[in-house]
Amino acid sequence: MPDLIFDDVSITYRTSGRSGRDEVAAVRNVSLTLPAGQTLGIAGESGSGKSTLAMSVLRLLPRNARLSGRVLLGDEDVASLSFGQLRAVRWAQTSIVFQGAMHSLNPVRTVGWQLLEALELHASERWKGEKARKERVRELLDIVDLPQQKSESYPHELSGGQKQRVMIAMALACDPEVIIADEPTTALDVIVQKQILDMISRLVAERGISMLMISHDLSVLATACDRIAIMRDGELVEVGESYAVCTSPQEAYTRQLADAFPTIGDPASRMAPVTRHGRGADEVPEITHGDEVLLEARGVNVTYRSGGRPVHAVRDVDLSVRKGEIVALVGQSGSGKSTLARALMGLQPADPGSQIRFDGAPLPSKGRDLARFRSQVQLVLQDPWAALNPKHSVYESVAEGLRVQRFAGDERERVAQSLADAELTPPERYFGAIPQELSGGQRQRVVIAGALAVQPQMLIADEPVASLDASVRGEILGLLLELRRRLGLSALVITHDLGLAWNIAHTVAVMYHGQIVEHGPTEEVLLNPKHEYTRHLLSAAPRIEEKTA
Repeated sequence: MPDLIFDDVSITYRTSGRSGRDEVAAVRNVSLTLPAGQTLGIAGESGSGKSTLAMSVLRLLPRNARLSGRVLLGDEDVASLSFGQLRAVRWAQTSIVFQGAMHSLNPVRTVGWQLLEALELHASERWKGEKARKERVRELLDIVDLPQQKSESYPHELSGGQKQRVMIAMALACDPEVIIADEPTTALDVIVQKQILDMISRLVAERGISMLMISHDLSVLATACDRIAIMRDGELVEVGESYAVCTSPQEAYTRQLADAFPTIGDPASRMAPVTRHGRGADEVPEITHGDEVLLEARGVNVTYRSGGRPVHAVRDVDLSVRKGEIVALVGQSGSGKSTLARALMGLQPADPGSQIRFDGAPLPSKGRDLARFRSQVQLVLQDPWAALNPKHSVYESVAEGLRVQRFAGDERERVAQSLADAELTPPERYFGAIPQELSGGQRQRVVIAGALAVQPQMLIADEPVASLDASVRGEILGLLLELRRRLGLSALVITHDLGLAWNIAHTVAVMYHGQIVEHGPTEEVLLNPKHEYTRHLLSAAPRIEEKTA
């Protein structure tokens, strides 16, 4: 089994701009070793160079990339391999679990077909025959704890965790010696995340596989890796045993990454998200919310029909949000959180007998009253890429709601004010930008600005930071707290992340199988949980100190 060695590796991208062809340095003079049979995590924010470094192992960099230094698999320099030699290495010796299982799987092919394809293209004599390959597919599904019938399923028929298991099965298909896992748990709920991390750790231990794991979440790497390397702006800033790097970092940047994912019960992180500039406690002073109820749900039920059978997605839910209050609705995927949010917005019909009231009045069912209600309660979607039209400028995206509401005032002034409220300043600088020109955090701010443009009283934010970097996540959470302080906004934040709830919520409601099983002040629910499911969620959350040396 070979060591994986990065020997003084630098990677640049050639770009074309107004001033001619330029080179942008993505990785700078990185030397790093993954010994055979061990696990190494690389942490850093978007743009730090961690994924670029990982993709260089199998020469998967784009054509405009230029690499200097050496990437060695054992004694072999990857750059010197012929295409035939490289193909023999890919998947059979070294494989990759790509980031974003939803986008990495072929949507029009079954799971079994895609596993067979990997075996047909890369497997050795061991699985040469069709019978042997089909038996290997059955074995792979067992290895990653998927039922055999999932072989006939398409990606859209699988949950997020199941899709991630398929990606891991594909990586294991040809029995590799080294696996590269690029953000393998991003956007998964804590229960599924723990299952995936436990499975990866089990497979690495049982099969003696070397693993290079990429993540922006130090707690994930602390759970799964023996050693951790920290990258920033293309440079290696710190490397060491996981426990030492996470608990006694030598660099301030490493400490910032660790602090960005709050420890539940830590008073320093209560109502104080970490941004690029440190904690925001002094910038966003805590104030108490009022007692006046803004949004109230009583006995809400939502029933679907699937295959002729009723599916009870939301069951007899009582929930309220007071003026100036942030409520976190937590639970794993499929618990009914998003369905409840759509029902509260009037986007999903609730069953007869369900009562939803806003500011004392029943939820309108149609017409101008419903349009007026939706201007008062705005939805912030989970994925800013999907929420923004890629062909529309920032100005058009923010102004869209104003035009739907037939705003009669100065549109340009309102758009500028909304962008400023979302901390995109000076706003005129962003008017002509399109989503592809913005970072993930900037795109999420544009989505929030679009919601603020119609001057709502309340935001419903669905997983607002699920796919964002550590410090960017803190900036968005800090923005929500600042909007509450300055504009008096209430918010219902839907999340699977209990740390987020500790960071910004006054009240937590825990949802399980369509029901609210626990509801109360954040400190009470998270520090003294009464329900077994809440305790299960808390125990599943990864912790910085999890894996000792």
